[in-house]
Amino acid sequence: MQTDAKVTPDYIFESSWEVCNMVGGIYTVLSTRANSLQKLYKDRIFFIGPDLWESQESPWFIEDTKLYTSWREHARENQHLEIRAGRWDVPGRPIVFLVKYKNFSEKQNEIYSSMWEDFNVDSIAAYGDYHESTLFAYATGLLIESFYRYHRLEMVNVAAHFNEWMLGAGALYIKRQVPKIATLFTTHATSIGRSISGNNLPLYDHLKEYNGDQMARQLNMVAKHSVEKQAARNVDCFTTVSNITARECARFLRQPDVITPNGFEKGFIPTGPAYNKAREKSRALLLDVAHKTLGHSVQDDAILVATSGRYEFKNKGIDVFIDAIKQLEGMPELTKDVIAFIMVPAWIKGARADLQTLLGGAKEPVEKSSFAKEHPFVTHELVEPHHDPVVNRIKHHHIGSAPNSRVKIIFVPSYLNGNDGIFNLPYYDLLIGLDMTIFPSYYEPWGYTPHESVAFSIPTITTSLSGFGAWASAESTHPEVNNTGVWVIPRNDGNYNEVVEEIAEAILDFSLMSAEQVNLLKRNATRLSDRADWSHFIAHYLEAYSKALHHSFIRLSKPYKLKAD
Repeated sequence: MQTDAKVTPDYIFESSWEVCNMVGGIYTVLSTRANSLQKLYKDRIFFIGPDLWESQESPWFIEDTKLYTSWREHARENQHLEIRAGRWDVPGRPIVFLVKYKNFSEKQNEIYSSMWEDFNVDSIAAYGDYHESTLFAYATGLLIESFYRYHRLEMVNVAAHFNEWMLGAGALYIKRQVPKIATLFTTHATSIGRSISGNNLPLYDHLKEYNGDQMARQLNMVAKHSVEKQAARNVDCFTTVSNITARECARFLRQPDVITPNGFEKGFIPTGPAYNKAREKSRALLLDVAHKTLGHSVQDDAILVATSGRYEFKNKGIDVFIDAIKQLEGMPELTKDVIAFIMVPAWIKGARADLQTLLGGAKEPVEKSSFAKEHPFVTHELVEPHHDPVVNRIKHHHIGSAPNSRVKIIFVPSYLNGNDGIFNLPYYDLLIGLDMTIFPSYYEPWGYTPHESVAFSIPTITTSLSGFGAWASAESTHPEVNNTGVWVIPRNDGNYNEVVEEIAEAILDFSLMSAEQVNLLKRNATRLSDRADWSHFIAHYLEAYSKALHHSFIRLSKPYKLKAD
């Protein structure tokens, strides 16, 4: 279907649980895309997030009490909406509305009944975060409706964009209450696909055989799947982030209208001498932490590799990473030290006190806790170390236990937010000091971690099951040769051991490269990332807005039909 390219929104509302609330990759999607949208729709793009901040303020929100004061007062008095307005402290500084939602809890049953009657959303078995998310989504719908009617936007083009199943109820509310607004819904990962993978079931070999509704019942995901499915089927434009996830959507929800790959805003990354200085600082710190964690010196030219992201042991390929490091340890061709960092946040008590003392410059021997003695490769004390999959896998393999082993592994189970107690640098400031990153994901709709790596000129390994990996393969002129700075390892439901072996071989090959070869890879990585920034990918969102408006025009031109009794 041809869409008129001139159809564009005058105002855009975009809502997500992660607006001014850093939880995962969706925060990166929205916060980096905000700058491009602000340039195109200056202060006519409004982000909406949950107001979770009571004892402390969001570090990403700059409140402006003079912004839309009269409307917010009207909304408080007439819709019982408590809204704070301000700016998102990211490039572009877009307008943000943070809304409280818990005061609507007394209407929960009424909301669920309406969703069932109007859209057949089954919330009867809802539990946990479904309730809180739906209340926030409902408050978001009320906010958009209130702003729209107060400012009399009926004669202009307005689009409302909702992210993930958590905002599905908001999309349905707007369709029911303000049908003139064009609606968009983006799933960054299907709830059923992620759950199938997380439950160690084979997703890809049997995708065509799975029934989404049946699997939702089996996996106790009925409510989340139901609202996600109905949102996808009822909005004017449904999008997802990669062709890989589009196949899941087509099976469990419906065929997406537009693929909207995730871009990245690179303006904050240092260049030239500043880049070299930041890299030297990071590398020196990583080597120092490695030396003091392991208790012995490491080579200055050691290869520093890492994996990072959410703690999803199978989905993120952490199991593959550890097994590949073990296989590398047994390769006699390895002539350099390799320090492998696993940077995934877990349940911790805090930083190891002995390690903090050593990093502070202590010269005398430091007494270790029982935890540090038993787990010398972990930088922070875990609450339940004996139930931790990473710890158990490393101890099972005895990686780095031999004093003469060239391969060592270090588990960093803390959020790297600049205040972790060991590194005290944000993740990006550490990423720049690595030599290579490895993300052997099994379930990865896009894959910001390898994307971020190439943006920082760090060569990376990912898999064909990553949306970014599949995109990088398509961009390569010769896929059999690494001419992009990205190794994309073919992965499926049955080749686990082959993936482990290929990753170990890739690390070995990298360790044997000359400085000139490594620099070429880094330049290739940078060039690839230039093609994956928002200046290129924002076009997909403009297409989605246009399609949403176009479809809404068609929808509104049809006569309204009452439901049959």
